[in-house]
Formats: sequence, C-alpha cells, structure tokens
Amino acid sequence: MLAALAGLVVALISGCATRAPSGTSEASRASGPVPATHTVQREETLYRIAQRYGLDWREVAQRNAISAPYIIYPGQELRLRGAARSSPPQAPRQQRQEPTTASRSDNDSGGSREAARSDPPPDDPGGWRWPADGDVLRGFSSSGTRRGLAIGGERGDEVRATRSGEVVYAGGGLVGYGRLIILKHDARFLSAYGHNDELLVSEGDQVEAGETIARLGSSGAERPMLHFEIRVDGTPVDPTRYLPDR
Repeated sequence: MLAALAGLVVALISGCATRAPSGTSEASRASGPVPATHTVQREETLYRIAQRYGLDWREVAQRNAISAPYIIYPGQELRLRGAARSSPPQAPRQQRQEPTTASRSDNDSGGSREAARSDPPPDDPGGWRWPADGDVLRGFSSSGTRRGLAIGGERGDEVRATRSGEVVYAGGGLVGYGRLIILKHDARFLSAYGHNDELLVSEGDQVEAGETIARLGSSGAERPMLHFEIRVDGTPVDPTRYLPDR
C-alpha cells in the first residue's frame, strides 16, 4: 500500500493519486509576482516553498508531478507557473542517497535483523518510539507492495508520533491507505501512519515525539490496524532498524 506512497514520491503509498487542488486560484493567493520556477535549497519543504509564494502546496506538487510523500531535493527546479510536468523534476545525482544498510525481508533470520538494527545510517538521530502498542501483524518486506509494519489494535487506540516533526500530509486522498498522516522529521527522514479512524492533527502542525496524532481504525483496511512506514531519502526502510526493543 504505502509503496504507492513512493509513486503521493510518484505512483509515504501502489496506485495512489495526488489530492485534488482546493480550487483557489494562484493569482488570488500570491502576495506579489510569482516566479516561473524555484530552485530547492537545503532544508526546504514543498509546503514552505508554496507558503513563501502564497501558493497551495498541492497545486505545486501537481504541477511538478510530485506525489506523496512529496520528497524534494536541493538543486531541483520546481515549476511555480505554466504547464505541468509529465514526470517529477530530477535531483542532481550527488543528492540522491540510498540507505547505508539493506532492509530486512520477512525471510531473514533473527541474526540478520539484529545486524541491521546495530548499523543504522550514520546520521540517524535516534529517539524513535513505537507509534502504537499492538502486536506486529506483518513485518517489513523490501520486495512487497506494503513496505512497512502492520500493527494491530482496537479501534480508537492511540497512534503516536514516532519522533517530533511537521505534519506534511493529513487526509484520505491516497487510495488504499485510508486516513493517512505523513510526518517530516528532518531533511532525510519521514514516517507515515495509515488506516486511521480519526486524525487529530492538520497539515503544517508541529508535533512532539510520543504525541497522539490519530486514533487507530480500519479506514482502507479489513480490520483495525496501523500501517506504519519509515522512509530515508524517500526509500522505505525496515522500521525495526530504528524502533527500540519492546
């Protein structure tokens, strides 16, 4: 499912679509002349770039064929006006980084799991928390379409932020994920929380690690559960590499 999150990064969650624009024109929102393009700088997000020019970030994403979880890279040139792109803008090759360790498949042994967890990317800031208290119903698979953990629970259980960050998506516009939240933690790390019954935060909110951001549910799923992902530079990784032992 949240492999489709790679595709609302093109087609956070397999077969998702970008959310429809709000319908408000760019001209009525912009406080001054809007340039034709903007070159992404370090630490910038799509949300803040759009806010700077008085634009709707969803329209900017749509114009540049960028889908969830809306990853952008320094050096990318984003179109702010004019015709929409047919494919996402390309980042400079040196900006495209892969996780430093391979993700564990469901068939790996416990030993390889521990080896992976002992060797996270060097800039991992730590401090991760489990987003829910239920049992893990399905582990991470690097080759499957659902590249995250399925965590069980009862409807209404707390869903908590795994780390502090900014809400960059909160809605139900991604097919297969129900009510979804995506948090941006820093320039490299994102986390995603799907199938919620109720969303308690809005886009642009700043949240703290451990803060309740949603209520567990079954939106887009056959039973109450949380679909949880961690992404590094837009690539899904095994969350158990970062989460503490229970």
